[in-house]
Amino acid sequence: MDRRNFIKVAGVVAGSTILEEQIFGKMLLPKFSTSTKSPNILMIMTDQQAADAMSWRIGTKFLNTPVIDEIASTGIIFSNAYSANPLCVPCRTSIFTGLYPHQTKVQTNSDISEPLAGKIKNMGMFFKEAGYDTGYVGKWHMAYPAKDASVHGFDFMRSIKNNGIDDEIPGGAAEFLMIKRENPFLLVTSFVNPHNICEWARGDKLPDGEIGNPPEIDMCPPAVENLSPMQGEPDIMPIIKKSFQSNRLFPVGNFDEKEWREYRWAYYRLIENVDALIGKVIQSLKQSGNYDNTIIVFTSDHGDMQGAHGWNQKTVLFEESTRVPLIIKEPENRAKTVDSNLVNTGIDILPTLCGYAGIQIPKAYPGVDLKNSKNDREYIVVENKMVQGESLDGNKPEPSGRMVRSKGYKYCIYDIGERNESLIDLEKDPEEMNNLAGKEKFKKVLEQHRKYLIDWCKKYDDTFAVKIGLVKQ
Repeated sequence: MDRRNFIKVAGVVAGSTILEEQIFGKMLLPKFSTSTKSPNILMIMTDQQAADAMSWRIGTKFLNTPVIDEIASTGIIFSNAYSANPLCVPCRTSIFTGLYPHQTKVQTNSDISEPLAGKIKNMGMFFKEAGYDTGYVGKWHMAYPAKDASVHGFDFMRSIKNNGIDDEIPGGAAEFLMIKRENPFLLVTSFVNPHNICEWARGDKLPDGEIGNPPEIDMCPPAVENLSPMQGEPDIMPIIKKSFQSNRLFPVGNFDEKEWREYRWAYYRLIENVDALIGKVIQSLKQSGNYDNTIIVFTSDHGDMQGAHGWNQKTVLFEESTRVPLIIKEPENRAKTVDSNLVNTGIDILPTLCGYAGIQIPKAYPGVDLKNSKNDREYIVVENKMVQGESLDGNKPEPSGRMVRSKGYKYCIYDIGERNESLIDLEKDPEEMNNLAGKEKFKKVLEQHRKYLIDWCKKYDDTFAVKIGLVKQ
């Protein structure tokens, strides 16, 4: 179905027309001005770090992250922050455009072949036009040509590649931070790790440095408690798992508890390494004299399954993959606060940073300014498209899904399979072990979450609800 017919069928709200004109209309976005007291912003991003993989969350017995812990100690912690799509290119592109993956049309890592330059405005350009000095150091991996600052707005660029760069990032950040300037700055430091856990699982050389061999098993972290598959899981999940684990990129199909414990040990070592490098960036910020006027934002693009339900890496819509850390430390040393409202980092980070900087963005953008706006949304939606597996019996499964996270439940639906839905009571079943979608007792809850998705698809012009039959043509 084409775009216009879907709008007719689904009854898209009037706001989508504004969205189309203001965001996609030949980049006809206004230039902005910033206040004279705009703060500096340092955005620190890791890759593939799950929401709870920090020692302030789980203690220091198996993992020690003193730098991240220090940021959290006086920061605002968003405990229910989720990736827009738990895969590198889609979620990074979403974060830096403030749009959903279906709006950017970037749903897989392969979509990087169709750059968004000249089509959708990047975070760097928002801040550059507002008078900010802009810098980006580290992993890029989004659908913009990294070498052309005229299209993404980041004038200072260092170590822009996808692996083997973490040790270079503190030096590049220090170079930027030590520049004498009159303007406020936005600096993004984008670390690779703990993404090297992908190579570790395959027994490959680690691009950002080796971490040694695991110790005796009793010195390794325990395996996750939810190693088993979800009871009553959607039809596509065991199929796509087999498809993925037929690919040498995901060689964990026969992992036992010992191997998963060693996996978590390695994962934690990679996190500790990146924590130390973040510490060097913070030290340079302090040496520059700008620490007291800098907003520090810490997040990750997506999480890592760590063996949950027998999976490693990301892409799937389980909590370990989709939920991410998000901490905002304002210059004032305040007590740690926890915000449990639902956050989609892909659409909420850009308006929030703009809110701190005094930069206005078009109201048609879908996200929430977490600083200046009331975040009382009932639900958020996460997207995915799973394409990294191998063919099975001559057929390569590539399902797409949508996840609706409400205040108490999680609903997922896929475009392949007769039993294609799951419903989880996250308060009673945080490990996502029991699918309630077929239970009569939860029929009304299921119908409510279907309606949430239908309403969201209508509002944001997503054809998924029509494609899977939730909305009849």
